[in-house]
Amino acid sequence: MTRRSDPRTTRLPVPAGELPPFTPVPRQYARHDGWTLERQIAFIEALADTGSVEAAAKAVNMSQSGAYHLRRQPEAESFRNAWAAALDLGVRRIEDVVMDRALNGVEEPLYSYGKLIGTRRKYNDRLLMFILRNRAPDRFADGKPRAMNAIDTMEAKRLKQQWRKEWEAEQTRVTPAEVRASIDRKIEEIRRRVEADRVRQWARMSEETRAAWEAFVALRDRDLEAMRADDEMRAQIVDHPMAEVPTLRPEDMRRVQPPEPEPPKTRWTLKDESFDP
Repeated sequence: MTRRSDPRTTRLPVPAGELPPFTPVPRQYARHDGWTLERQIAFIEALADTGSVEAAAKAVNMSQSGAYHLRRQPEAESFRNAWAAALDLGVRRIEDVVMDRALNGVEEPLYSYGKLIGTRRKYNDRLLMFILRNRAPDRFADGKPRAMNAIDTMEAKRLKQQWRKEWEAEQTRVTPAEVRASIDRKIEEIRRRVEADRVRQWARMSEETRAAWEAFVALRDRDLEAMRADDEMRAQIVDHPMAEVPTLRPEDMRRVQPPEPEPPKTRWTLKDESFDP
């Protein structure tokens, strides 16, 4: 059985333990407390040893933000390549430390009533399986994708940002005039479809139905024209200068009120009970 090569060799730009030569970033002013050429080289070496930008910056007595600012300079291409190579080596060293802890465990102190009585070695099986899946995925990952390590996460983030910029560059800015033109084209297409459906329905109707529809349209247009003429005549009458609406005064209101009804009259009837016919 042929053993596969270590998958990490495909992502390491240089052999383990080696750093590529690089050109330090030129500085405008030569300050003894700034990013001198010697300090830049020492920073890259510390980054390869620790795998931490913060620890490497502290090792050369500089700030972490200053290191990132130096990496963003236009002339820092060689420095950025050395940074990436050193970070790969630093992560490799961290993996070795984690593997050592997974295999040999970690010493933990034992206390009893606040007193140290001894130590014990604690092993982390989950950490061991994580390292095995990443270092030998063909044997320990069961054919499944291995978990992403720090390098994979950084590469995925970089690719995501690159793809996002490419996608944004491909998108074109749409003007309001183009939006209105697109809406007008869609409305015109809808009208064309409605008209085509109406023509097809008219062709399938009988002669009697067509005649009845044409008679209905003629009567409808006649009535609408009559109503329109009547509305225009009413508007002309209202707008005429002589057509003033009379206003009623309070005394006029009393005149137009209906008269009060008269009280009923009393009728007297005489009756002679002694009359004898």
